[in-house]
Amino acid sequence: MDQGLGFRGEVVDFYHRYRRGYPAEVVEALATAFHLGDDTVIDLGCGTGQLTVPVARRVRAVIGVDPEPDMLARARSAATAAGVTNVTWALGADTDLPAMAALLGTGRLGAVTIGQALHWMRPDRLFPALFPLLRAGGGVAVVTNGAPLWLLDTPWSRALRAFLTRWLGTEPTYACGTDTDSEHRYRDDLTAAGFEVGTTTIEYATVLDLEQLAGNLYSAFSVDLLPAPDQRPRFAEELRHALAPERRFTEHVRVRVLTGTKR
Repeated sequence: MDQGLGFRGEVVDFYHRYRRGYPAEVVEALATAFHLGDDTVIDLGCGTGQLTVPVARRVRAVIGVDPEPDMLARARSAATAAGVTNVTWALGADTDLPAMAALLGTGRLGAVTIGQALHWMRPDRLFPALFPLLRAGGGVAVVTNGAPLWLLDTPWSRALRAFLTRWLGTEPTYACGTDTDSEHRYRDDLTAAGFEVGTTTIEYATVLDLEQLAGNLYSAFSVDLLPAPDQRPRFAEELRHALAPERRFTEHVRVRVLTGTKR
């Protein structure tokens, strides 16, 4: 799960509806770390805009960049519904960022944010390419929005992992960049690129019901793995049986905001 690009079609709607949003404290941490105000920010790997839209309310303009057209279409509609008009949506990937220097000029960006998407990229190449695009005091923020539901240290998460192993035929172990080793690697890559590194941790608890849990899982399936509509009643029933007798699931979310500031 989440090991190959495939965020299109129905998956996009599940992603937007059931993926966690970002706590308000995340945007405050970004604004404080980079002294954001009359700035342009790029949200790289923006998905359906869960981080893009709240950041846009704090700055002059945001460019949301994603390689999936369906994600961008959903993000655009979400921004419109929220009354946010200062976002430009661009189809692209991390490898396209250096070319933006020709459009934006060097030393102009207040920040580049990457919300739970860096595991798709090559940070050792990306961070040095971003450095000249940023103004002094600006920087890069890597936001990991809690571990996947199947990797939590709770009895229901372990039961969920066993269920997914049976359903998929392989154990889901991918941490999507939320693990300690990935964070250490990101820190090292930021430092090597010349950034001053800092970390903010935000923790909270939320309670999911079975529908929300299943929807979150669907949002993590590629289009090739997503159960077909006629399979979903069986998926939901087997999931319910695997997690019985629990019907509500407390999730302790640990959000990490890793910042690299250009001094």
